[in-house]
Amino acid sequence: MNNSSSDPLVVFDGVSLGYGEFTVLRDVNLRVMPGQVVAMMGGSGSGKTTLLRAVTAQLPPQGGRIRVFGQDMAGLRGEPLRAVRQRMGVLFQGGALFTDLNVFENVAFPLREHTRMSEQQILERVLDKLQAVGLRHAAHLGISEISGGMARRVALARAIVLEPELILYDEPFAGLDPISLGITAQLIRTLTDQLGCASILITHDVAESFAIVDQVYLIGQGRLMAQGTPAELSASQDEYLQQFLQGRPDGPIGFHYPLTSAFERWLAARKAA
Repeated sequence: MNNSSSDPLVVFDGVSLGYGEFTVLRDVNLRVMPGQVVAMMGGSGSGKTTLLRAVTAQLPPQGGRIRVFGQDMAGLRGEPLRAVRQRMGVLFQGGALFTDLNVFENVAFPLREHTRMSEQQILERVLDKLQAVGLRHAAHLGISEISGGMARRVALARAIVLEPELILYDEPFAGLDPISLGITAQLIRTLTDQLGCASILITHDVAESFAIVDQVYLIGQGRLMAQGTPAELSASQDEYLQQFLQGRPDGPIGFHYPLTSAFERWLAARKAA
């Protein structure tokens, strides 16, 4: 099923997500359009990666509906699910490169697994994607011979080599030095524009994300706290939002874990022992 350029690629309608009886997020509504770079932001443990797992149908919703490429993800199994996932590219947080393969073979791997392209076609496609991330001339190098920032760009080339319609980035800026971070951010924006795809960033890096994204969804306290453009969120007077954006140590989200009756019972039992 092909989407027109005016149709959203990802839709969450009243989605609740969790594990077993525990609910991480409730009543999430969002839209991701072709050509957009969208950031899903929040603190550690807020549920960002849970959202990513839901998009790829690794985690079924407890409630609500998730549609990707117009298809209800809850109803997909087997080959139909595989076909939808093949239209996605994923950049994992650690890169997940094969250390026993060189740069070229790492990027070529999805082509060998999912296409019937000839070796000449694979050569041309892989070198083209490596050129896009500035590493064409590093194709012959082993993973141990390149820097961490370069490895992240190799992983990015692999994520786009099938020319996906949707690219998912799990903490793409984690562990990068300032130069590599800036390069990676601009690559995400440029490649999204060139491919005409949509990109979803799971991140808590405010400065670099706000420089390249079209839309931001901020999650916290088990729900969607705010959404809008970087300019709209920056201008908001919401205390929680400003605490997150400015990195304040205290505010609506306190430094100290809140007092609970469970703690009081535990402490009383310890004192009585």
